Amino acid sequence: MNDDINARLDGYRARREHFLVGIMSGTSMDGVDAVLTKIETSPEGAVESVGMVGQASVDYSSELKAALLALCSPETARVDDLTYAHFGLSEWYAAAVEKLLAATGFAARAVDALCLHGQTVWHAPVPRAFPAPGGGTMPVKGTLQIGSGATLRERVSIPVIFDFRSRDMAAGGEGAPLAPYVDALLFGSPERGRVVQNIGGIGNATVVPAGSRREGIFAFDTGPGNMVMDELVRRQTSGAEHYDAGGARAHRGAVHEALLAELMDDPYYKKAPPKSTGRELYSGGFVARLIDEGRRRGLSFDDLVATATALTAESIAGAYRDFIYPAAAIDDVVVGGGGALNGCLMDMLRARLPRNVTLLTTADLGVPEQAREAIAFAVLGHEALMGRPGNLPAVTGAAKDVILGNLTL
Repeated sequence: MNDDINARLDGYRARREHFLVGIMSGTSMDGVDAVLTKIETSPEGAVESVGMVGQASVDYSSELKAALLALCSPETARVDDLTYAHFGLSEWYAAAVEKLLAATGFAARAVDALCLHGQTVWHAPVPRAFPAPGGGTMPVKGTLQIGSGATLRERVSIPVIFDFRSRDMAAGGEGAPLAPYVDALLFGSPERGRVVQNIGGIGNATVVPAGSRREGIFAFDTGPGNMVMDELVRRQTSGAEHYDAGGARAHRGAVHEALLAELMDDPYYKKAPPKSTGRELYSGGFVARLIDEGRRRGLSFDDLVATATALTAESIAGAYRDFIYPAAAIDDVVVGGGGALNGCLMDMLRARLPRNVTLLTTADLGVPEQAREAIAFAVLGHEALMGRPGNLPAVTGAAKDVILGNLTL
């Protein structure tokens, strides 16, 4: 068996052209994005080019979204629901892959691997005490992305690489962000220093200095992306709406500057990178407190959404002022994720950037806004099959470079 596996890996590594599907379901919990990615390598095996062949998305149903959100809170999560969701989600991932293959005309046998991020339900980069072998306690941190790689493999008959974040955490890192190396491949420029800003549920920034591919890159989570805005809209519309489409509500509302200043008084924003965060800080409880504050201050629904939108913009811009501009010359900010489609958020971010910095979207550079992270995990899966590390210790805080992911053949 080992000889067969090694022969398959050797065959993969000897080829110059590779086709992998990246599968991403982010902290916004709006659905699954699957991207068929073509990777070309040099005779020595180094990545020379990354391109998108096709993209397909499957939206989560309201029932699934509610079930997943319940799993993200210790107050509502149940172990039986978690178990069923772990396996059931892979049926949705399989549906996205089948839709992608139908749209592109690719046969399953022509795809080398599916690279599955999974659905994050809890991210715990801050250690806490855990019983130690032999007595006493030891510090433990972790992260959990659900979605069964084995189930997905059985449904679509393609090898699956999954659980990308755990190995970095085992090596002392935060397991995030993992996309920076790919950001350099996709968006690096010989002449222009760039920040690649993803705005999904959480915001994260990758700094790609001019002319840099790996050295000099650093990245970190800036704070909430769409998460607070989305949860506000869901709660205030009783689930009839799931997000502020185009930023229309925020455009109608007025930012409450005093409340915004209080929201920005958060230790996370002052913490120096490497750092990462997630739904455990900025979801249900955070939004419930925000709604209470809005009522106490007499804010309208639209005012509250506008203030939450400004929180995302200001936390991003503040992170640049504190941690990026002092370290790198920046010419462009390139925004991806669902936040790039929120006109009000983009206006607020543009107003907070220096005049000499250009605001772009990933689509302006040839990568659809919702495709970047899926492409990133396709590349990370490729690197794992090549036997190469996929993390950047300077970004995640890991003690060493490690190969990411587990493989189900």
